[in-house]
Amino acid sequence: MSERHISVLGPEAVGMLDVKAGGVYIDATFGAGGYTKLMLDAADCRVIGIDRDRSAIAAGFSLVDQSGGRLLLVEGRFSELADIATAQGFDAVDGVVMDIGVSSMQLDQAARGFSFRLDGPLDMRMSGEGPSAADVVARADEEDLADIIFQLGEERQSRRIARAIVNDRAETPFTTTRQLADLVSRVVRSKPGEIHPATRTFQALRIFVNEELDELDAALTGAEKILKSGGRLAVVSFHSLEDRIVKNFLGERSETRGGSRHQPEVARLAPSFTLINKRPVVAGEAETAANPRARSAKLRGAIRTEYPAHANDALRSALPSLAEVTGGAG
Repeated sequence: MSERHISVLGPEAVGMLDVKAGGVYIDATFGAGGYTKLMLDAADCRVIGIDRDRSAIAAGFSLVDQSGGRLLLVEGRFSELADIATAQGFDAVDGVVMDIGVSSMQLDQAARGFSFRLDGPLDMRMSGEGPSAADVVARADEEDLADIIFQLGEERQSRRIARAIVNDRAETPFTTTRQLADLVSRVVRSKPGEIHPATRTFQALRIFVNEELDELDAALTGAEKILKSGGRLAVVSFHSLEDRIVKNFLGERSETRGGSRHQPEVARLAPSFTLINKRPVVAGEAETAANPRARSAKLRGAIRTEYPAHANDALRSALPSLAEVTGGAG
């Protein structure tokens, strides 16, 4: 499994963790186990691998056998990483690594419905549970659909796409990835060399179906709680929405804020992190040539301080929830 999957910025991310013998580390998005294998190879440490995708957990059992008892795999959401570690008997860990978004394995399986490159059911669920992308496309009203595609896909033609979906679904339900990709291609014109017209729409639906931005926000907070003083966090993101959340979180947690000479003094929050890198690490030419997905990857890291975790200000999305849009379908 790990031999055929090379994690994007893997050596750089694991290098940020400064893996040491006897340490305990969390691979919050286990996937094909690339980061986990690098950590296990780096030192005589223990790793807790978490993934909401049951097939990823099942495929990782061979790595568990190879680890000699140093790898524990848990099926669950990476937003729950602190609770998962505590439930396994670890009140604090030495490092957390996250690789945000869809995995190459998921994209390559037509039956999962993540990609328009391969025709398959319009699904996109990482866990295989809950409402699917087809449910969202079938049940969301035109305004909500347009907002989802615009905010989560950063698609400027979102209103035209939403209008076309609502018009077409009245005649024929959208059940396959090709149906939806063909509709978007009809509505959004692209020039040679540009990304496929459906790329942003598919991204938006995937993020919405899996509640990925809320998950990321909760996972960062969980890492802040479970990391011991001196523990390290490394996060690889693949598009601007994710990277903005990571950048803002670490920025807020790593600076001390107080009053100004023009305003009354306010209580200072001691920084819970210090930044490892102010500018994100990006993939080099060799890696991007071997893996085009690496082109958009950004790696940010930070070290946990001795100060308490900050109060969590949850993301406030203007979008309706998945349950509200689908009425609990799935």
